Amino acid sequence: MKRTMQGHEVDEPKVDEWVAEAEAGYDVDTLRTRWGRAPRGSSAAQVVPVRLTEAELAAVMARAERDGLNRSEAIRAALDAWAHAA
Repeated sequence: MKRTMQGHEVDEPKVDEWVAEAEAGYDVDTLRTRWGRAPRGSSAAQVVPVRLTEAELAAVMARAERDGLNRSEAIRAALDAWAHAA
């Protein structure tokens, strides 16, 4: 049986290495520092679901591409501009 991870084949020696590592135990404090994305501020950011029409999302994505941003960065920039407008 072939094992794959993210589309790449994982060989038996690598699986054995991971098993040995897990059986030896992990330092939970070290693992916690690696979990999730780096915080954007002094505390964890909130996820806020927003519904967009296809046209709204297409406009966001077009602007993001022009500005070299990903979707989240573009939305945050737009919200920041709106929140600080006079």
